[in-house]
Amino acid sequence: MNTTLPTAVDLAAAVSRQVGEDDTVETVLFPPFPNLDAVNQVIAGSTLQLGAQDLFWEDRGAYTGEVSPPMLLAVGCRWVLVGHSERRRLLGEGDDIVNKKLHAALRAGLLVTLAIGETREERRAGRTEPVLEEQLRGSLAGVTAEQMERIVIAYEPVWAIGTGDTATPDQARDAHACVRGVLREMFGPSVAGSTRIQYGGSVTAQNAAEILAEPGIDGALVGGASLKADEFAAIVRAAAQA
Repeated sequence: MNTTLPTAVDLAAAVSRQVGEDDTVETVLFPPFPNLDAVNQVIAGSTLQLGAQDLFWEDRGAYTGEVSPPMLLAVGCRWVLVGHSERRRLLGEGDDIVNKKLHAALRAGLLVTLAIGETREERRAGRTEPVLEEQLRGSLAGVTAEQMERIVIAYEPVWAIGTGDTATPDQARDAHACVRGVLREMFGPSVAGSTRIQYGGSVTAQNAAEILAEPGIDGALVGGASLKADEFAAIVRAAAQA
């Protein structure tokens, strides 16, 4: 919730100028709802894709203030983000709600980035892996192996988001290995090997190359750094080199 319509358009245009012709990586922009249509127009013809930060689990009805999957499709969205830590932590969305949203997105034909991650207290208590497994199993309940082709997992340690702290390469690698192990148990080795798992937690232009070079880390879910076109473009270029 950091851009108005004019600033979102300017930011998207600046990103498009710098990396809008790069087809070596998939780059998705997730603007706030009011800015989706305008940003979509700005990035038209580029390699950049459009995503929404959230959605509701019904297609229509008396749900004041909510935004449905068909509404997102109508303004050009290909992607949607579900389960972000701020939705879970600040707005009380549990795995059951995340799961309903994920299934609604899949029914509509959207691609999904599913975010999971532990708090600082959970990590200090040695509960990182149980928390990740619980969130994965709950959020992905009822999903088929075929549907996993349309889902990207984003591991975002809550304690690293917006704090300037970043998981060490070893911590990130271990968490991603845990996620892949749970996916292997749920869907088999083929799905576990092919599912993209991103890291999200204070990713910057300065640390992106080191993070993305780690085995099993397939991309980045970028937060504050995405508000600066030069820095975000540098992260995209680091991903391309990785």
